[in-house]
Amino acid sequence: MEPINLDKIAFQITLHGGNSKDLAYDALKAAKEGDFDKAENLLEEADKEFNEGHKVHSKALRSDDKENRIVPTLLLLHAKDHLMAARSEITLIKELIELHKKID
Repeated sequence: MEPINLDKIAFQITLHGGNSKDLAYDALKAAKEGDFDKAENLLEEADKEFNEGHKVHSKALRSDDKENRIVPTLLLLHAKDHLMAARSEITLIKELIELHKKID
């Protein structure tokens, strides 16, 4: 089994989490401008980016077995926190977009 590079995993998780948040905020901006089709497309992209980050995280968890124990680093914990914050913000932004639709 190849050794696990925790820094690489952490940076991949952070990258996808950040991308997903940026896309979600772009979707909110589009909704504020009344472009709901663009907002929906951006939300789909945000979800895809989040899912990519989640896949990286899940793969790391599956590698955490008795022979190759993963010891969490601050960087890895930060990455996971970043990803979960993205999920929360995407969920909230989806609700805000629905409100914009109702107001429009």
